[in-house]
Amino acid sequence: MRPSLSSLFPARLWINKVSPDSLRADLFAGFSNAAIVVPQGVAFATIAGLPPEYGLYTAMITAVVAALWGSSMVMISGPTTAISALLFATLQDLAVPGSAEFIQLALLLTVMVGVFQMLAGIARLGGLVSFVSHSVMTAFTAAAAVLIGVSQLAGALGLHVEGGGNVLERLIRVGEAISETNMSSTIVAAVSLISVVILQTYAKRLPGFLIALILGAAVAYAMGGAEAGIAMVGELPSAFPIFAPPTENLNKLADLAPAASAIALVGLLEAISIGRAFAVRRHEKFDANQEMIGQGLSNTVGGFFQCYAGSGSFTRSGVNAEGGAQTPLAGVFASMFLALILLLFAPLIKFIPVPAMAGLILFVAWRLIDRKELHHVITTSRPETVILVLTLGAGLFIELDFAIYVGVIASFAVFIYESSHPSIVVSAPAVTKSGRRKFRNADTHKIPECPQIVSIRIDGPLYFGSVDHVEEEWDKFRAARPNQTHVIFYLKGFGKIDLAGADFLIRHIREIRAAGGSFRIVALFPPLLQSLRRFHVIEEIGEDHLHISKGEALDAATKELNNDICANCKKRVFTECADLPGGNKA
Repeated sequence: MRPSLSSLFPARLWINKVSPDSLRADLFAGFSNAAIVVPQGVAFATIAGLPPEYGLYTAMITAVVAALWGSSMVMISGPTTAISALLFATLQDLAVPGSAEFIQLALLLTVMVGVFQMLAGIARLGGLVSFVSHSVMTAFTAAAAVLIGVSQLAGALGLHVEGGGNVLERLIRVGEAISETNMSSTIVAAVSLISVVILQTYAKRLPGFLIALILGAAVAYAMGGAEAGIAMVGELPSAFPIFAPPTENLNKLADLAPAASAIALVGLLEAISIGRAFAVRRHEKFDANQEMIGQGLSNTVGGFFQCYAGSGSFTRSGVNAEGGAQTPLAGVFASMFLALILLLFAPLIKFIPVPAMAGLILFVAWRLIDRKELHHVITTSRPETVILVLTLGAGLFIELDFAIYVGVIASFAVFIYESSHPSIVVSAPAVTKSGRRKFRNADTHKIPECPQIVSIRIDGPLYFGSVDHVEEEWDKFRAARPNQTHVIFYLKGFGKIDLAGADFLIRHIREIRAAGGSFRIVALFPPLLQSLRRFHVIEEIGEDHLHISKGEALDAATKELNNDICANCKKRVFTECADLPGGNKA
């Protein structure tokens, strides 16, 4: 029952890590996060075609549920740009944005999204994410960071430009309006940005984001505030979400299902990408299936409390991590502080300068880019570099959510390519520094080979997708070594073989024997042995030609060698050569 209980309430896995120090860190991070989310929630709700308060409701409710039932230690859920845009595009043809019907459809769609996501988690489809390369996460994080940063340039410069679009489109719009830059806004943004950089570098224990925000607000007030052209967040309603099940428009469930499934997928990809990215960076465990359940539950519950579809938020998660969050309680505290802010300080929210918020988010965006990992990928792996470049390019120049699809497809393509091109090498024994003999790549290390025996090792699956490649490499080896008619085919640790792979082995077993040689297989893995028996490979080769080690195979193979050749051989490649004619030769 232990796994079931953990799935029902995963907080059991981390609650024992809570301490006075972690509580203080989570409180600071939660408070900073609450201040950040106010203008963000308003902006995202506007993108979705909903009244401003719905963005705050979403930031408040989904964050708590996803924190307690998800898997990430620092990810904060709430409204996101991609999902807000998708929701608006889905519903704008069904109802007037902002209308009562539009709101009801949005809430109903949110519940459907949550149900789809929970079903995916219960079905344990999170395992599919394991096929997505880590480079996708690195590139997606970098692309999101750049997009977040570019999206804040207009606010930091005091410009009024159209929102939306990819990085290039946003930069073009900012460039076209650059002559309208408001210097007062720029100064406020610079003060906030420089303040948070200094505080996070030299005084990490202090609530740097909050202090930087207050300093930015103070500078804005000193320069004249709104009268100086500095944009403010503006007044917000102090109402709290209420229990309001979306019982209307149930006749449109079928019409909403395709859009709900698409939003559910995008939301899961966003949340899992963010969660895994932070887990890798912080060296923490991450359960994609549990995160699916947590995200689904947060949207399902949220739909009943006036929230629209949400997911993991890069900006809020970045602020949370930078703020020193230790456990998911930071997300709970963020929601509590947000509710407290709306209750006590709603009239003061209008004095928060938009440029100050933009300065803080620019800092978060910069810190989200893992430059060290980007350099590591580019300098160590060509396939991973291709995945990284494709994902990053799609995120920067197409759409952020599309980048996930590109990365996933590229990962599968690389996986298929590599599995269909297993490494095949001819190996021979070499003396190590310790005096032991170990088999190494004969071509790479220029190791002498036996004139009669060739040892071939295959690292990877032998199946219908790889047979053609293996056949080509086999032909090359045979052409270069026509007299080495005794073959030891090393499959130790090898896991996958199908009918096509078995046919390959049977065909070449017969070919080698027809040439007067012998064919031996080294295999130990039980599932592989079962497959070899099922496909009649062992029946063809004979039990006496199946071995559990190279040493055993060599001992048997040397007994079938041509002694005349051995008598004149000076290589003495194997230890067993000492017992053959001419064995005294070195």
